[in-house]
Amino acid sequence: MAGDWAVELHGVRKRYGRGRTAVHALRGIDLTLRRGSYTAVMGPSGSGKSTFLQCAAGLDRPTAGAVRLGGTEITGMKENKLTALRRTRIGFVFQAFNLLPSLTVEQNVVLPMRLAGHRPDRRGAAEVLARVGLADQARRRPGQLSGGQQQRVAIARALVTRPDVVFADEPTGALDTTTASEILALLRQSVDTQGATVVMVTHDPAAAAWADRVLFLADGEIIDHLDRDGAGPYSRGGTHPARTHVDRIAARMTSLTAARTHTGAARTEAAA
Repeated sequence: MAGDWAVELHGVRKRYGRGRTAVHALRGIDLTLRRGSYTAVMGPSGSGKSTFLQCAAGLDRPTAGAVRLGGTEITGMKENKLTALRRTRIGFVFQAFNLLPSLTVEQNVVLPMRLAGHRPDRRGAAEVLARVGLADQARRRPGQLSGGQQQRVAIARALVTRPDVVFADEPTGALDTTTASEILALLRQSVDTQGATVVMVTHDPAAAAWADRVLFLADGEIIDHLDRDGAGPYSRGGTHPARTHVDRIAARMTSLTAARTHTGAARTEAAA
């Protein structure tokens, strides 16, 4: 049923430029992601990961194809309506946190509501801050927090409107390993206990291992995927991905990168 899908991409293509110098960042992506799922997207540099996220989240318009979020067609939506939709039905978590330093933690969390013209829900903000372990930090400013705490604020901001989907772009890229695991566990918890839908772009196999499914992009196409196996990918009482699962993802990435390098070399030799 259409209502079961949080994200739908049908024949999505993205081209930059024209003629012989055109860059085909996406080459016909067909994908449906179920509500309450956690998906990681990986691929070599230049594979189309960022373009995929931008088109799926309505931050960029595809050259061809259709994108639906929560059953709503956004491809041809006017910019003002698309902006309003992003503020209320999409959550974003970025590597750089993107918090406003002059606002308090609580004010940063309710900012999407204010921008959408809605009255801030302070009770909802308090609940989501408690969920990410920052119940006692609401009146502090981002500069008074650690990097991990700032990313927790960003996650709270992404979840406060109960969006159709949360898009995370390298959310742990600026964090140490221990703090990164805490942030990934929070995203995992939001899926398992709150029914959130998370789509995360990452280069890190250890981060991708927290997801239900890992998609592998190369040259603008989804060429492989890896699902969590029935035995369960978690160790340490279910708190961290098992090393074997991380290794499987890393091996797929190594194979993908090697194949892409070989193909690129062959194309260069043929053109010489």
